[in-house]
Amino acid sequence: MESPWHLRPPGLHGVVHISTAAPQSGVVPDLHVPQLPALKFPRPPVGWYARLRAIPFIGLHVAAVVTPFFVPITMEAIGLGLLFYVMRMFGITGVYHRYFAHRAYKTSRWFQFVLAWIGCAAMQKGPLWWAGHHRHHHKHSDQEEDPHSPIVRTVWWSHVGWVISGRFRDAPAMKDFERYPELRVLDTFFTWVPGISLGVLCYLLADWSGVVWSFLIGTVLLYHATFLVNSACHLFGTRRYETTDQSKNCWWAAILTMGEGWHNNHHHYQSCARQGFKWWEIDMSYYIIRALGLVRLVWDIREPTEKALAAKVSEPEEATTEVIAPVCSPRGASDGSQG
Repeated sequence: MESPWHLRPPGLHGVVHISTAAPQSGVVPDLHVPQLPALKFPRPPVGWYARLRAIPFIGLHVAAVVTPFFVPITMEAIGLGLLFYVMRMFGITGVYHRYFAHRAYKTSRWFQFVLAWIGCAAMQKGPLWWAGHHRHHHKHSDQEEDPHSPIVRTVWWSHVGWVISGRFRDAPAMKDFERYPELRVLDTFFTWVPGISLGVLCYLLADWSGVVWSFLIGTVLLYHATFLVNSACHLFGTRRYETTDQSKNCWWAAILTMGEGWHNNHHHYQSCARQGFKWWEIDMSYYIIRALGLVRLVWDIREPTEKALAAKVSEPEEATTEVIAPVCSPRGASDGSQG
């Protein structure tokens, strides 16, 4: 009996004839095709790789401590440092936080990119990464899945450990803003370009004094002022509202972060553009947002309602919270405003 895969002798033209006739059993035998092994490159353990990725962050701190001993301080550099501190802090508080994470106001597409560029200049990664993790924080605040809770973990972890751990390189999806390719670009390696460009500008304006005193030291101060919201504002201060977490209003953190220290207010009403609910709760980020609204660069600025301000008040005397232009109600969690 002839095998179905029998190779016949070459014909006159040297062609190999392969029979395709099925065997008598009616079953075509399987051909064994060896599978090439998948190419996988070994990935270093998270701890080792995290330390490697943290080198620029640590190096920036070392430079901010060492270089002031070799570079003179000037009034010009101090002035630039204060200006860029306010500008970049607003890029985090008023842009990354209140706009991208909570959509507390609206703006045009071109100005959205300008705001995102300012936020990137603070060198705290891109807007999608920052806001995505922040929305996740609100959904699980002071719970096991909270990426930076000092209640669940440690003060060190909540302040800076989670940033350099290497475990949060990928952020939760930001479907509402991911559709803008220019924002996705700012979340790649390009995220460092605005910050480095600012460093170059400091050099052009104030020489090496500008680089050290305006840029390096200013950037490190920005880091730790921002990180205080994650750490100190869940440990120190007062609680006006009964929230499901341990968020607190910390006045000195509010001064350093241009209003972000009124953290218990924020966790009570997250989609609001204003975090200082009392007239004496200074909120510089909100004032800047309002100023931008006056010139129509932003609009539909969300304010707290009287009902929201009066709800879940833990202290009876705080129920008379003053209201400034209450115009709208809270949004749901789908837009990241309620966690």
